[in-house]
Amino acid sequence: MHDIVGYAGGVLSSLSFLPQVIKIWKTKSAEDLSMLTLLLLTCNVSLWFSYGVLIHSTPLWVTNAIVLAMVLIMIIFKIKFKPEKLNH
Repeated sequence: MHDIVGYAGGVLSSLSFLPQVIKIWKTKSAEDLSMLTLLLLTCNVSLWFSYGVLIHSTPLWVTNAIVLAMVLIMIIFKIKFKPEKLNH
């Protein structure tokens, strides 16, 4: 039963980032996202992923691996879709 609750929470956590990833992809803009926040989130999720691996909690490491992938995609989009500076 505890794995079911873990997977349910993990799926919801993972899916919570999907609308943002889709929005960035569609608009080709991540200007409003804070790079510092994304980097801190990357560290946070990496630690939870590692913890899940260390304690052999599949729901914890699988769902955090998914979140980590989405956060890394957002960082890549943030860099890729960086607005060009205007030359005056």
